Amino acid sequence: MLADSTMTPAGLETHTDDLVARVERIVRCRTGGRIRDLRVEVQGGDVIISGISCTYYAKQLATHAALGEFDDLTLSNEIEVM
Repeated sequence: MLADSTMTPAGLETHTDDLVARVERIVRCRTGGRIRDLRVEVQGGDVIISGISCTYYAKQLATHAALGEFDDLTLSNEIEVM
């Protein structure tokens, strides 16, 4: 879902905000809220998810949930397992 080259900066920002909100919502839902301090950021062509989890399983669930929300960006999962 990359923005086309005619999208205005305001339109691109709205698209990014929508993507962030969608990814946050699906990750929270699919992990049952097991990721504390969940943050989703978009930087260039990367979606970065971060936070704290008690299990690697919850981290993996977050990865799979996030990947289902976009096709053309790279995902970096920086969730820390403690």
